[in-house]
Order: sequence, then C-alpha cells, then structure tokens
Amino acid sequence: MSKRSNKSWMNAGFDAWSLGWESAAVMGLRTAKIAQGGAEAQRETERMISEKMTAAFELQMAIMTGAMGLSPATTTRKAIAHYRRKVRANARRLG
Repeated sequence: MSKRSNKSWMNAGFDAWSLGWESAAVMGLRTAKIAQGGAEAQRETERMISEKMTAAFELQMAIMTGAMGLSPATTTRKAIAHYRRKVRANARRLG
C-alpha cells in the first residue's frame, strides 16, 4: 500500500470519527425536540425518517452511476462526506 493510500485511509478514518461525533450531537438535539411532544415532535420524527431514506437513496444512485470514484478509499470518503453534509444541515437547523 502506498503512502498516499495510507493517508487517504487515515483521512477516511478521521472523517468517520467526525461524522460519529456530529451525529451524536444531532441525535441529542433531535431527542430533546421529540421529547417535548406535540405536533412539532411528530413532524421532526417524520422528517428524520424521510431524510434517512432520501440520503440512502441518493448515495445508492451516486454509487450506481460511478459518481463515487473508483478506489475503495475514495468511495469511502465520498460516502462519509455525503452523510456529513446531511448531518451538518440538521445540526444548523436544530441548533
């Protein structure tokens, strides 16, 4: 494995760690919102489920059309970036 490949995987690992940290923050914000109950909590729950399905579908389409790159490390980093964009948008909206 080349040094460049090692760096790419190391960056993917850092990106995955960041995604986990950001996701945990969003889960906390969403949990607080849903725990309040009411119509807003219902909308947030429905939005959460819809967003997850849409994000997964978009990623599948990107993979099938070749938009994710050719190397495993590139594909991994692009997949993580895809989800990080969604998580960051939710963090901004909920925060």
